[in-house]
Amino acid sequence: MRVLPSERLLSNTPSSTPVSDTVAELPPVIRRTEVVALALVGLLLIGIGTVLYLAKGFFLPVVMGFVVGTMLSPAANVLERNKIPRSLAAVLIVMAVGAMVTFIIGLISAPLMEWSTHLPQLGTQLKEKLHVFDRPLALWQDLQAMLGNANSPSSFQLPSFDWVQPTIGFLSPTFTEFLLFFATLVLFVASWRDLRRTLIMVFSDRDARLRTLRILNEIEVHLGNYLLTVTVINAGLGIATGLVCWIAQMPRPAGLGALAATLNFIPIIGPIATFIILALVGIVALPSLGAASVAPIAFCGIAFLEGHFITPTIIGRRLALNALAVFLGIAFWTWMWGPMGAFLSSPLLIVAVILKEHLWPVNSPQLPDA
Repeated sequence: MRVLPSERLLSNTPSSTPVSDTVAELPPVIRRTEVVALALVGLLLIGIGTVLYLAKGFFLPVVMGFVVGTMLSPAANVLERNKIPRSLAAVLIVMAVGAMVTFIIGLISAPLMEWSTHLPQLGTQLKEKLHVFDRPLALWQDLQAMLGNANSPSSFQLPSFDWVQPTIGFLSPTFTEFLLFFATLVLFVASWRDLRRTLIMVFSDRDARLRTLRILNEIEVHLGNYLLTVTVINAGLGIATGLVCWIAQMPRPAGLGALAATLNFIPIIGPIATFIILALVGIVALPSLGAASVAPIAFCGIAFLEGHFITPTIIGRRLALNALAVFLGIAFWTWMWGPMGAFLSSPLLIVAVILKEHLWPVNSPQLPDA
């Protein structure tokens, strides 16, 4: 009888040898090289953030000049097509922007200077107007006493005004930073074409050059459209707020409208700050709480329409930013660079979205749905 090879192998295997039940080892989900790469990227980001924070006096005006210059480049292109030299166009555009900013600062500074000289009197008037809250405050203090909090204050105390001088120092950049910003802005707008050509020619591959060209063009177009549309929308919001303040007989309605338009450049935080300012000014300046609540409530309606209907309709959904990402971006850049960092947070997020779309397109391999 013929013996098959498999039977011969089985006959030669000792019966006492156990059969191995080991399973081939699977590769690790995260390799050591990937962990090292992530750690190096994290250290790089920490190092960059530290440098940006410590060298704020240099990097803030330079980055501000780059971002604002990119926003103003389409206007320089229009003037250049009308036979105006680009260097002269850059100077004219920066002068126009400076004049507009100076006008807005003039509208806002007049009421601020007037109110800042009467802060103690305003605090006394505010305390007198808020007597309606004495009963809820007394109940709250009784509740704290029942819970054993002996350190609760015996009466309502207004905060001191020692924060005014540090706040002014935080909000106002130095003359050197202003000078560096305007110089960077003029030179950037004047030489943007050469800079863009240099950035494109850095790459030797044709596909990389085309991708860089698309990225730069899209950043320029979207930032320019963002600045134009947001400026027009905020101007309309400021005019509407000023009219509401005038109807409600608030003092300095033009200044309050300009303040609302300026603060609205900072998403989320700006409208909240405007509401608080309108409420405080109304409580101090108007005879009753009902009259003081007209302007803040009307502003809430205007801000709601602007934030949920007007701005999304005009700007569109393509570059719509996640509310959490916008809030965290504002918090981070405000901590890093102050109010100017809060203004830069949305443009920097738009640049990040454009880079993500081009470097990691939608048709790239995606994770399966859970």
